[in-house]
Amino acid sequence: MRARDWLGAALGCAVVLAFAMLVDAKAPAVAATADSIIAQSVAANRRDWDADPEYSYTETDNNGQGSKTWQVTMLFGSPYKQLIRVNGKPVSASEQQSQQQKFEQAVAERKAESPSDTQKRIADYEKGRRRDHLLMEQLTKAFNFKLRGAGTMSGHSVYILSATPKPGYQPPVMEAQVLTGMRGTLWIDRATSQWVRVRAEVISPVSIEGFLA
Repeated sequence: MRARDWLGAALGCAVVLAFAMLVDAKAPAVAATADSIIAQSVAANRRDWDADPEYSYTETDNNGQGSKTWQVTMLFGSPYKQLIRVNGKPVSASEQQSQQQKFEQAVAERKAESPSDTQKRIADYEKGRRRDHLLMEQLTKAFNFKLRGAGTMSGHSVYILSATPKPGYQPPVMEAQVLTGMRGTLWIDRATSQWVRVRAEVISPVSIEGFLA
């Protein structure tokens, strides 16, 4: 799965969600095809995207050196994040108190917003959602996928797929152009079709309106 700079989101594209990979040599034989797995995952991601504004949830980011987990709460039309765990361990009592104070301050600030400020905040959130959703949708169009096998990740049975640039792909918007210079690997939950992990790397430079990505 959350507004971030689109270039950072695309180039970072190591979208790692709270899991560490462990390939299981005894994983069941893979019967599905790469195309069917991707199609099911697109449908699952679309359902999640539609439901996202209605739910609070936890979000974990892992940069390979450590992890942080936030409680994400919808607060007057846009998310608010509270840090609750670091490297899998609850934050200290003093940090919990600090996070609660920040939350209460955010509540007060959002309640005191002018209608125009509230509208702008929510519009910025929706713009970020649309951008992130577009990039995720375009990933399935910009790459050829190959099923590499099955494995386990934190107790979840997953499919493992490689992704390589699709010849002739034409990005529909500027934000998606960066995808033409990337390749990666996806881990998709076999039971839910959720994207458990996405790892991508830039393999060739991409020029975007005068900037070299």
